Amino acid sequence: MSKVCQLFSGSSGNSILISSKGHNFLVDIGVSAKRCETALLQHGIDPKSIDGIFITHEHNDHTSGLRVFASRYNTPVFAAEACIDAMYAKDIINEKVHIEKMDYRMELGGVEIKAFSQSHDSADCVGYRLELPNGKSVAVCTDTGYVTDNAKEICSGVDLIFAESNHETSMVETGPYPYYLKQRILGTKGHLSNFACGEFIKELAQSGTTRFVLSHLSRENNMPHIARQNAIAALDEIGLCEDRDFRLYVSSPESTDKGIAL
Repeated sequence: MSKVCQLFSGSSGNSILISSKGHNFLVDIGVSAKRCETALLQHGIDPKSIDGIFITHEHNDHTSGLRVFASRYNTPVFAAEACIDAMYAKDIINEKVHIEKMDYRMELGGVEIKAFSQSHDSADCVGYRLELPNGKSVAVCTDTGYVTDNAKEICSGVDLIFAESNHETSMVETGPYPYYLKQRILGTKGHLSNFACGEFIKELAQSGTTRFVLSHLSRENNMPHIARQNAIAALDEIGLCEDRDFRLYVSSPESTDKGIAL
């Protein structure tokens, strides 16, 4: 059996655990190493057992605990080449971190990993699809202003996806953020809105995806029940019913559940 869990989600920090047949992986580590260690132990995972950390991009809410955790446990780290350069330049990592350029297709611990391009204001942002040994697949598609064709291609037919549902557009437009920040969030290199997420998961559902985890929700510009209602309404448009045709989860800033079994 495999298990996935969004350990942390949102602008305060992001990290996803993927565990399958004795192999454990993290996608991002945007909280302190100590907080990540505590979360892993709560899920029965020894931090020393992490086989690899896959970084989506260099922003602090995805990398703040990376250097300490990876150095402490000598955990291999994988990221796009431009992302690696940016992390060195910003002192996010140093020579103590065992980091390798992420090939857009690789294998680690019996898991096949495919990377795909995202549209975000970072050096090079990618998402990931992992093909697990039990035949199930998981994708992480967050931090993107729009869903790229590459993301649609790679994520098609995935069993479970962590899909960004960052904001409700009207809340951004009428909220207190300064104009430049609103433009960043709403732009093509910002974050995915509830509506855009809904359109994406409709396509995924039609390709066979049955489990959706709404991720990276903004505390200021979204509410879990709004994101959930939007996603359910989108899937209802194509005749799908929750608990019959799909399962829908909404990530909280810090996980309090046992994860999702696959």
